[in-house]
Amino acid sequence: MSKLTCKTGLQKNIINKEVFQRELALCRKLSQENGGKCGWGICENCGVIPLLYKLHKGVLLEEPAEIKRAKDKIA
Repeated sequence: MSKLTCKTGLQKNIINKEVFQRELALCRKLSQENGGKCGWGICENCGVIPLLYKLHKGVLLEEPAEIKRAKDKIA
């Protein structure tokens, strides 16, 4: 087996667009209702948005600026 990395098996549409959009909407709703946090933690430190992008768009968001832009889109 080859060395496992963040890019191993990276591909688009592991989750479909409908699920991606629903989960982003849920993040937005919970953040607004709970002052920037949900049951999983504080939005500022959360990894859900980068994970959703990885699973739907097939891209890794690793740089802080990239992650911030993605999070700002759902705010």
